[in-house]
Amino acid sequence: MKIGVVSDSHDHGAPLAAAVARARDWGAQAILHCGDIIGPNTLQSTLAVGLPLHVVHGNNLGDMLRMLRMAQDSNGALVYYGADASFGLAGRRLFMTHYPHLARGMACTGDFDAVFCGHSHIARIESVAGARGSTPLINPGTVAGIGAEATMVLGDLETLSFQIIPLDSSAP
Repeated sequence: MKIGVVSDSHDHGAPLAAAVARARDWGAQAILHCGDIIGPNTLQSTLAVGLPLHVVHGNNLGDMLRMLRMAQDSNGALVYYGADASFGLAGRRLFMTHYPHLARGMACTGDFDAVFCGHSHIARIESVAGARGSTPLINPGTVAGIGAEATMVLGDLETLSFQIIPLDSSAP
């Protein structure tokens, strides 16, 4: 299963929707958003792209109650986990949080096939040694280009391979 990974959209709906459409065109079947969406309205055009969206909230919380209602009314198109998420996709065990230090700790446990975070606005993919081998730790940077280049990550859960995509490039 191919996925798109984004973070730190900070109420910038247009670049978020464009990144999700790009992931869909690449073949992604789901999107992970590692937090700092802020307002649920930011997701309206993104949900229209038609990919399931898995979301944690981050440190810029926005309207959490409305986000919960939006998820409940989405018929599974939006899954809102709150502060962090431990879930399965395509037979893989995944963990997602907004905070890199928490993500690193969870990657060290060896309990997950991949761990995702945001917050720093700096895209980074690394392998973290842990209790049961190594775990990919993925930070997609900021999809909105706030304080850093706008980036996202495209990934393949079957092969556990991930690639940082500058959003102004012509890469996949």
